[in-house]
Amino acid sequence: MPSNRLNPAGDIPDTGIPEPLAATLTMAEQYEWHRAHLRRHPVSRRNFLRGSAAAAAVAAVGATPFAGRAYAEDARLIVGGRRVGFGADAAGQLRFSAQLSRNPHGARVILEHGPTPALGASVEAEVRDLVTQIPSSDGGVLAAEQFYVHVPVDGLPGRMPHFYRWRTSDGFTSEVSAASTAMPTARNAVLPFRFTMMGDQGTDETPTQPGGVAPGDYDDMYYKADNDPTVRHADNVMRQIVAARPDFHILAGDIAYADPSGAGKNAQFVPAGGVAPSGFDKFNPYVWDVYFGAIEPSASTTPWMFATGNHDMEAAYDTHGYGGHLARLDFPGNGPSGCPSAYSFTYGNVAVLSLDANDVSAEIRANTGYSGGAQTGWVERTLAAYRADPNIDFLVCFFHHCAYSTTDSHASDGGLRAAWCDLFDRYRVDLVLQGHNHIFERTDPIRAGRPGKVAGDNSIVYPETDGTVYYTVGGGGRPRYGFQPGSQETYRGHEVADTTVPNSYVWTVGGDKQHEAAPWSRVRFRNYSFIRVDVRPGFFASEMDVVAVDEYGREFDKVTYRRQVRA
Repeated sequence: MPSNRLNPAGDIPDTGIPEPLAATLTMAEQYEWHRAHLRRHPVSRRNFLRGSAAAAAVAAVGATPFAGRAYAEDARLIVGGRRVGFGADAAGQLRFSAQLSRNPHGARVILEHGPTPALGASVEAEVRDLVTQIPSSDGGVLAAEQFYVHVPVDGLPGRMPHFYRWRTSDGFTSEVSAASTAMPTARNAVLPFRFTMMGDQGTDETPTQPGGVAPGDYDDMYYKADNDPTVRHADNVMRQIVAARPDFHILAGDIAYADPSGAGKNAQFVPAGGVAPSGFDKFNPYVWDVYFGAIEPSASTTPWMFATGNHDMEAAYDTHGYGGHLARLDFPGNGPSGCPSAYSFTYGNVAVLSLDANDVSAEIRANTGYSGGAQTGWVERTLAAYRADPNIDFLVCFFHHCAYSTTDSHASDGGLRAAWCDLFDRYRVDLVLQGHNHIFERTDPIRAGRPGKVAGDNSIVYPETDGTVYYTVGGGGRPRYGFQPGSQETYRGHEVADTTVPNSYVWTVGGDKQHEAAPWSRVRFRNYSFIRVDVRPGFFASEMDVVAVDEYGREFDKVTYRRQVRA
């Protein structure tokens, strides 16, 4: 067992392991602890909470995928929380997912789909049964069972809408919706397109299952004293993303926050009548029910592509804490073996890489090194292949932890810099999109760890010669962080003359903080936001506008990235 602290308190989900012990264990070791505990405390499946028990509790407010229909084992089987994503071949593959309101008990779940609203094809869904067992503060075990359905559809034409609906064999039929595949990666297919991005989302509702939780326990509504706790910031950001009508959306980790973590909350969930020992069982899998319902207005028609963050390492599951995600989500599966959230896809002239920063983090080390270097090798090979492709202009990498940021909570992670930033320089990566810090921050172009040209608002950056720009977009809805003491916000209409942060820090590979100045910090905005990226492929030059937008739709920063098209 490692003797040093791997996991700062509150930075990974509390799944019932006493906190002093969890702080010293890797994800794989924490999962083994769970297995041993459950062997000593077996749970009868008759005592499981099944399906989506959140349904009845929050039906009145519509936060669950099954709003308006109370959960019951004998009720009609309902499909909710619909989502769509890209496969590895984004121009020809879509992945359809959803959640079931209860155990299907042999009922068939069908996806009907086709190139028009008349549909015409049907396929039976794969049902994934997710069992969660968490030691609870009353001495028992919270045992839950949830059911997710998945259908891959391949062989589709590029950038064309594909229509679908879900149906069950006992009478439920969803509305018909449509999602589109990616634009093919070929010069003769050049058309403008748009994508959006943010991280650290969570939800503005809390489930009421299991019994004993209350509004504010498992949602984003426990804000610090300097912010109005009645404002639903995650909902506001979601509305702006829907209004932007992106062709796809990417989320840079810390997805649903099934563990509330920090901000003055109690360190445990306490069932009604239970006793609260320190550091026990905050993790609640039913938060995911509410989350999928919250994003459905966008995710049911727009492909959502996820990376994993530190709050997505859920020790109750196998595969280094990602077993729950493998049941709930569909990743493209073309990344390194054993790293489910590391993958790539292309949309027109843009190549996108999702990376798992948990594998290289120096700050939160529960999964550091779990790939044995395989992910970094894959990153290099993949970037090299895309940069050699004459049909690809822009390279975009997104992940959770920050290589460059200056907040007072996490700042920069030297593990990421050591593993990947040389590769970003070598292959002239255009954008690096990060979460983790609950603010917005943008750097000047960086190469070899140093800033190049000053890139103010409405500037033009030539990444081939200027360097890579790093964005931190962690204001998706969670309680916001601050910047370093004395460091001012600086953004459109509120610029300061010298944007250098003299007193920031970087986490070293040994897990310590090292002081550093940050002359590369150009824009800092301490509120809820996302970015909108408008790409204009060309035959001679291609451009990409990255616009920062707050939760009310106000733009506060814009940079244009320009690349000459190679013959």
